[in-house]
Amino acid sequence: MACWTSISQPTTARTSWVRSALLPVSIAPFVRHSHHSCILHTDLAHWGWIAAAGWAGIDIDEFPTLKAWEERMAARPGVEKGRHVPDPHKIKELLKDKAKMDEYAAKSRAWVQKGMKEDAAKSQK
Repeated sequence: MACWTSISQPTTARTSWVRSALLPVSIAPFVRHSHHSCILHTDLAHWGWIAAAGWAGIDIDEFPTLKAWEERMAARPGVEKGRHVPDPHKIKELLKDKAKMDEYAAKSRAWVQKGMKEDAAKSQK
């Protein structure tokens, strides 16, 4: 997990700080357009990082506005449905169990390293 952490911790921390700093000035939970609320691509792009913040060692409880935003995003039916594509999104459940998280991290690391080896082999041909 060291490789993932070295990349994701600074990015997640920076994203968390920016979102937390900007959200209090927002006039609505999501951008309002006439009679309905919607989310933007930026909301979805940030949500992925914020939802996985614990994986990078970031505790979003330190950012109450950000945590509330993440919970509102996760409560949206479209986000809930989409986060399970193509596979179930289990990060929050994994974060509750260190042994399972470590096992998942090891499998993820092996998958990434396998792909990197395959790519290197292809580029040498």
